[in-house]
Amino acid sequence: MAADHTSKIVGTAWGLLILNTLGSAGAKTIIPLPRSLIQMATMGALVAAFALALAVNLRLRIRASAFLFLLSLLLVPSVISSVNLESGFGALFRCARLTLFIGTLWLLSRWWDGSPTFVRHHIRMYFVVLGSVAAGLVISPGAALPDLYGGRLVGALWPLTPPQIGQYAAVIIGLTVLLLLGRRTDRTSAAVVIVPSLVLLALTHTRTATLGLLIGLVLAIGSLILTSAAARRFFAWAVLCATVAAVAFSSALQAWFLRGQSQENFSNLTGRAKVWDALLAAPRTTSEQLFGMGLGDKSFGGLPIDNSWLAVYEEQGLTGVAIVAAILIVLGGVALLRPPSLARACAIFLISYCAIASYTEAGLGDASPYLLHLAVAASLLAAPAAATPVPTPAAPRRHVPRWARKSEVT
Repeated sequence: MAADHTSKIVGTAWGLLILNTLGSAGAKTIIPLPRSLIQMATMGALVAAFALALAVNLRLRIRASAFLFLLSLLLVPSVISSVNLESGFGALFRCARLTLFIGTLWLLSRWWDGSPTFVRHHIRMYFVVLGSVAAGLVISPGAALPDLYGGRLVGALWPLTPPQIGQYAAVIIGLTVLLLLGRRTDRTSAAVVIVPSLVLLALTHTRTATLGLLIGLVLAIGSLILTSAAARRFFAWAVLCATVAAVAFSSALQAWFLRGQSQENFSNLTGRAKVWDALLAAPRTTSEQLFGMGLGDKSFGGLPIDNSWLAVYEEQGLTGVAIVAAILIVLGGVALLRPPSLARACAIFLISYCAIASYTEAGLGDASPYLLHLAVAASLLAAPAAATPVPTPAAPRRHVPRWARKSEVT
């Protein structure tokens, strides 16, 4: 199979994984879409991604990694807690989905070679998703900026919430900036991605995504400062612009950051802290503490948990929390041990972003965009595949007539 054709199939499979993690719950769309129809589309995308990955990797060649091993190990507490059916048959369905999701990552790991290939797949697909958000904003501004969400940007064509849109925008902005610094893309192409994504990020008023973008870029660019003059110049200009903006637009930035909330509501993390306290105070058996209650919809008492660590504790117990922590520690440790490079900087950005977002967003314990971000980081930290030497065919022996041979002296 031709390399270009294989690359397109792998990119398509990755895009289908992203489609699967978009979710089915969110804002009201311009054309009402039944949730069952959206769930069929997302699950169909996962099955298609697995089928494509298997089609291009029929020999099941994989690249073993600690990330995939730990991710597979996360299935153990998920299954143990889900078979009790405390969360209903939906828990077993989510276990099957997570198994298929991880299996697809294993099949695609064959192409994890430390190159920015999956970074480009990531940016392209999420840029398409943001394009649908922008189209919805143009077609129906009222539906894209509803009062129900306080005038924050939502998906009017596909049910996407402000935190989702903010996450996608922040991730592709950070990765594109790093590709530009590494001279893996030109300024025009980078501007086409960065400028509209920044506008959409601002319209979502998503604080977590904004802080994750800024802190992640600081850490990633900081890892390049000693070896990249472009990174040093960008960092200096960024600090200067940030200082000027903080002084000149301090009131506007404060208003954007507070989103019209009271100080009490802001300190309470928009009501999240009450849900967290109730979750931690709920009585649990020893088995529930160790393995959780089974994979669910990341809610407690009908309210979203909005914290990856507490969501994992609720669904996969302390065992799941330890495995998720090990995933971040292993990826972060490998990134720190790698020599400075663009791949390492992109991995540091993705790992730090997921770690920051885990405080106010759920998703590290189930099939989600956050696991895809970490999978891209793992692909960047993978050692390049060793080239298989091609044997040189032996030259055919030339027949020499008997009369032309040199006489031997005996």
